[in-house]
Amino acid sequence: MRKLFLFIALFLVLVSCQESLEQRAQRTLHEYSEKNCPQQIGENIVLDSCAFEMDTHTLHYYYRFMGVMDNDSITGKAEAMRKLVLDAMRNETSTRVFKEAGYSFKYTYYSQKNVGKVLFETTITKADYE
Repeated sequence: MRKLFLFIALFLVLVSCQESLEQRAQRTLHEYSEKNCPQQIGENIVLDSCAFEMDTHTLHYYYRFMGVMDNDSITGKAEAMRKLVLDAMRNETSTRVFKEAGYSFKYTYYSQKNVGKVLFETTITKADYE
């Protein structure tokens, strides 16, 4: 009986030490931002940071457009931009566990020359990437 009690106690301790998927998402994105951002993605795009929005289960990526991409004409191409983002997100393997859990992905692109101005923003939900 004593061995059973010790086994159950050890099991409960081990289970309580594991992080939830939400905690994992929050930790992973925070660590990635701290170590890698800002990160040049292309000639005119920089990944500034990423964060997890716990209340909506959304992985949020913040980008900055520079140079020829940094203008209002991008808003007229919103559908084409969304398709590019969706295609890239579907092919991304590092987020597979979050896709399997049905999490959303939000992408916000800011202007470098007009600080704080959002040039493009989209949210990709499970219905979009399945």
